[in-house]
Amino acid sequence: MIASGPVAEKEAFLKSLEEVPGALLALPYLFEFWAHPHQLPPKGNWRVWVVLGGRGAGKTRAGAEWVRTMVEGSRPLDKGAARRVALVGETLDQVREVMIFGDSGILACSPPDRRPDWLATRRMLRWPNGAEAVACSAHDPESLRGPQFDAAWVDEFAKWKRAQEAWDMLQFTLRLGKDPRMCVTTTPRNLKTLRNLLAAPSTAVTRAPTEANRAYLASSFLDEVRARYAGTRLGRQELDGDLLEQAEGALWSMEALEAARCTEVPAFDRIVVAVDPTASSGKGSDACGIVVAGVVSVGPPQDWRAMVLEDCTLQGVSPLVWARRAITAMERWGAHALVAEVNQGGDMVEAVLRQVDPMVPVVRVHASKSKSARAEPVAALYEQGRVTHYGVFNALEDEMCQMTRLGYQGSGSPDRLDALVWALTDLVISRAAEWRVPRIRTVAR
Repeated sequence: MIASGPVAEKEAFLKSLEEVPGALLALPYLFEFWAHPHQLPPKGNWRVWVVLGGRGAGKTRAGAEWVRTMVEGSRPLDKGAARRVALVGETLDQVREVMIFGDSGILACSPPDRRPDWLATRRMLRWPNGAEAVACSAHDPESLRGPQFDAAWVDEFAKWKRAQEAWDMLQFTLRLGKDPRMCVTTTPRNLKTLRNLLAAPSTAVTRAPTEANRAYLASSFLDEVRARYAGTRLGRQELDGDLLEQAEGALWSMEALEAARCTEVPAFDRIVVAVDPTASSGKGSDACGIVVAGVVSVGPPQDWRAMVLEDCTLQGVSPLVWARRAITAMERWGAHALVAEVNQGGDMVEAVLRQVDPMVPVVRVHASKSKSARAEPVAALYEQGRVTHYGVFNALEDEMCQMTRLGYQGSGSPDRLDALVWALTDLVISRAAEWRVPRIRTVAR
């Protein structure tokens, strides 16, 4: 607030510090004064603090400053809460170059009278008060057998190749002191060990996108990465710090969905709006999946290519509201038909739609197979490169990455995915089935 205020206000603040001996010199090292909220340890009784953020969000600085708060006392030679700290990165080189000697590393953050010495032969930092921090490699989990610590800083945990082994070994080393704690700084990735850690009751989490630290980043960097990756799943992970989950054995992968992006809309042979109605309305009810898709023939009559155009899904609304939403989408895209699942509601579904538009062409579909069985042939179309997405559909794609052959692994019901499956089944799979039916030729006598 002060840094962004008027010049006179800033000068008055700095002048006031001159009245306190050493205050002006100490100010750059008072991290709690400069820190963003996500860079400060949360209150409460936690064992692991996870700083989850985008690239450049200030995670490394948060970890380095947390180590300082653990090992430093009130005065340079006073003891702190921790005396022996583990610094764990993917490799020893990364511990040294990022966590220790990096621009936001421990040495850069430490004031001159508290700066530790680097003992290269022992791979160790030693502070003036006797506290020590040992560099450890997650690439070699067995190296964590033997040493013991009362605190640990873990960096870029989600990129460790042997994450579970290294994490398990680290837990056994934290056996000193009254309350051993860890700080984990990482950009999120779909790693089972990370998901389990975030779900643990003893874990506290702070989150931040890259923009949270924009004051310390090159504006050209932000402009470039946002222009290139905004709205993509990679951007959500690397810039927004979102944990994008993908179930083991998922029918769709994040990489495949990124490869399916397109930016141009062709002239379609057929467009449909598919609806997966909800059985109830109001708060807490399932969503009404509404997805628009089109198909175009690119070669032989049976060689169709489909494109997902829009996700209009609604939640917690009455049947009349979702019916209006679906028919409005039909008008907007010039759709040929509305495909509606009638398992729940039967004739009521069509009746509601006709209240909005009595002439709406409705294709009634009935689910006789499980959701995963219906989704498999649609997933095969993606594998064949026959389906693209016009833009990014975050909520829909999250559901897609949670569907496996054994069923849906996400929470709730995959209503958006159900609507997508009905749309592509009508546009491609049903048409292909018709072409496979043998034709009887009449021969003139």
